[in-house]
Amino acid sequence: MKKLHGRREEKRIMSSLGLDQGDSKEEVTLKEIKAAVFDDCKKEDEWKIMLLDEFTTKLLASCCKMTDLLAEGITVVENIYKNREPVRQMKALYFISPTSKSVDCFLRDFASKSENKYKAAYLYFTDFCPDSLFNKIKTSCSKSIRRCKEINISFIPLESQVYTLDVPDAFYYCYSPDPSNANGKDAIMEAMAEQIVTVCATLDENPGVRYKSKPLDNASKLAQLVEKKLENYYKIDEKSLIKGKTHSQLLIIDRGFDPVSTVLHELTFQAMAYDLLPIENDTYKYKTDGKEKEAVLEEDDDLWVRIRHRHIAVVLEEIPKLMKEISSTKKATEGKTSLSALTQLMKKMPHFRKQITKQVVHLNLAEDCMNKFKPNIEKLCKTEQDLALGTDAEGQKVKDSMRVLLPVLLNKNHDNYDKIRAILLYIFSINGTTEENLDRLIQNVKIENESDMIRNWSYLGVPIVPPSQQSKPLRKDRSAEETFQLSRWTPFIKDILEDAIDNRLDSKEWPYCSQCPAVWNGSGAVSARQKPRASYLEDRKTGSKLIVFVIGGITYSEMRCAYEVSQAHKSCEVIIGSTHILTPKKLLDDIKMLNKSKDKLSFIKDE
Repeated sequence: MKKLHGRREEKRIMSSLGLDQGDSKEEVTLKEIKAAVFDDCKKEDEWKIMLLDEFTTKLLASCCKMTDLLAEGITVVENIYKNREPVRQMKALYFISPTSKSVDCFLRDFASKSENKYKAAYLYFTDFCPDSLFNKIKTSCSKSIRRCKEINISFIPLESQVYTLDVPDAFYYCYSPDPSNANGKDAIMEAMAEQIVTVCATLDENPGVRYKSKPLDNASKLAQLVEKKLENYYKIDEKSLIKGKTHSQLLIIDRGFDPVSTVLHELTFQAMAYDLLPIENDTYKYKTDGKEKEAVLEEDDDLWVRIRHRHIAVVLEEIPKLMKEISSTKKATEGKTSLSALTQLMKKMPHFRKQITKQVVHLNLAEDCMNKFKPNIEKLCKTEQDLALGTDAEGQKVKDSMRVLLPVLLNKNHDNYDKIRAILLYIFSINGTTEENLDRLIQNVKIENESDMIRNWSYLGVPIVPPSQQSKPLRKDRSAEETFQLSRWTPFIKDILEDAIDNRLDSKEWPYCSQCPAVWNGSGAVSARQKPRASYLEDRKTGSKLIVFVIGGITYSEMRCAYEVSQAHKSCEVIIGSTHILTPKKLLDDIKMLNKSKDKLSFIKDE
């Protein structure tokens, strides 16, 4: 049995498919999976069963639907971890991660010829399969395998410009102070580097790799690993030539670069909803017409994509306008835009039901957000903005941060999480406090059991009780930009993205790993003699890509910045990703656990 490596076997899938550089990342990923997996094993009039593990289930769910799989000859999709009845007259397509758990489940399906669950197996791994696992398969059931291949797609294309490696536990390994985790940290760094290379490969980019040099060395270590693996991956292409660096950059950053954006209450629609409401797996539960319903917040919902980055105040104005447009078209609601009137309209107009359902979902979502916001969060936001920026809404400097903080701590309506978020913003605003002051804050608010949610930030390189006073990093002056009073803060990532595109990143603070990176022209500036490009789409096809990876999670507000900067700099597309997506509460829970012991995790590959 021979293991086929995705790059050499596929002969540059991107070019052979004629993939459009303007395609979204989900479309690119689906086309690559189609070419590397489905087309590779497809036979006319032959149906197969598909087996997925936890990671590949998320991967496929992010870029295709069951109808797409049916079109590829897949009759049913099964979970590889579950017990299943044998279907010995059918062949099975296994699309799995190269982990011990998934491989062991595969081997159980082909324990012996008499006990095989399926007629034969087509086996596809998301990325590099360690020799130990490959040899285990080879000695156990090689005669049952028709195909064994690595396809180099080991990330989740979450949105058109957002990806995740889906390894939230990497946060613990990268930032826990426990020295016994060293081997686990090395293993997860290796795994993340391999996954990041598959992101670059899917985009057909060999970027110049840069990293934020301070305050920790995680970004430096990961950047060196990625650079080495990119060099190996692109060593030989189909013409036996070395692929040089492309006009793209990959920035690798440690999570401690911007602690403020992780705990601040954000009032743009998507970030606000995921912070204040119990949305799990992108599923929002709501009531309408007295019935419990569910809706998935996804890329296929064009209304969601259109409004998710807008301020909640704009959303609350826009959705009723859309509803009025539909209702006035059919003159069915006499100008009423209440939820009950809209429900009646749906009954009268089945043709418009799908369109109206989306608007009902998002109006419910917006109203649920406001129901959480009005009683307590509104007052909290003013305090948070003043602490984060060091100035009030009128631009006057905050002279006493403690005086700004105290009303929040004394308010009995705020829960401990909100008080901890406010305390953290106070500490971040003064770039660290004294042990005495911190103890007093913790005791007065009675959060002794949660004090590690504050103290453990130091493991991310964020000054909490620093030995000496440190200077705060300088920010861009955005005072002239039009904004809402309770949304004056701009995430640090936006400064970084704009500076990277305009080639203004300090080379000492942002060193390159490669000795000879390609000339970077992210801004797309051209001389007067050159012919200007025809359109935004043309810019996207021929422009540069700025790929960003944040170790330890990204926030929804940082995701929004990637879209905003791409829109403003049309010749450069920003693609942002991380180990996972953060919400403030989940992050604080994870930070609290950093100085606790943890069992070895299953996602770490065998050596």
